[in-house]
Amino acid sequence: MKLTSSQVVKLQRRLNEEYDTIIADEKESRSFIAAIQENLEEARPLYDFAATQKKLDALDRRIRTVKHAVNVFNTTHKVPDFNMTIDEVLVYLPQLTRKKEKLLKMSRRLEKQRIDSGYGSSSSNIEYDYANYSVQAAKDLLSEVSETLSRLQTALDIVNNQETMEIEL
Repeated sequence: MKLTSSQVVKLQRRLNEEYDTIIADEKESRSFIAAIQENLEEARPLYDFAATQKKLDALDRRIRTVKHAVNVFNTTHKVPDFNMTIDEVLVYLPQLTRKKEKLLKMSRRLEKQRIDSGYGSSSSNIEYDYANYSVQAAKDLLSEVSETLSRLQTALDIVNNQETMEIEL
C-alpha cells in the first residue's frame, strides 16, 4: 500500500493502540481470583494464551515493517531545495533551532551594558560588559537562520503530506 508519512504516523499510532489494548486485555484476563467455594470454570475469564501471543507477534511484525519502511524512506528520499535526506533534515532541524535560540539571546543584548554592582556595594568603580561580537551581525544571522528553519519545516511538511512510500503489510 502507498502511504504518505503523515498517513504512516496515523497507522503507527493505530497499531500501537491495538497492541496496547491487547496487552491491557491480557493483563486483566491472564489470571483471576476465585473463592474456594466458587466454580472455577464459571469464574474463569475468557483468555487464550496462544491466540493472544499470535496476535501480539503479528502486530510486532507489522510495526517492524512500518518502522523499517519509514527508515528506508527517510534515508533515501531527499527534501527538495535542501539536498538533504529526510533523516538528515530530522537532525538538522534541532540544530537550527538550537542555533536560533542562541542567536536570539545574543541579538537581544546591548553592545555595552553597565554591570549592576548590587545594592549596598561600596565600590565606586563602574563596570561595563562589552559584547565581543557585532550584535547587528547576530541579528542578521538570526534572521537568516529563522528563514531557513521556516523554509525547511515547510519543505518537510510538503514531503510528509505529498510523497508516498510503499509498505507491504
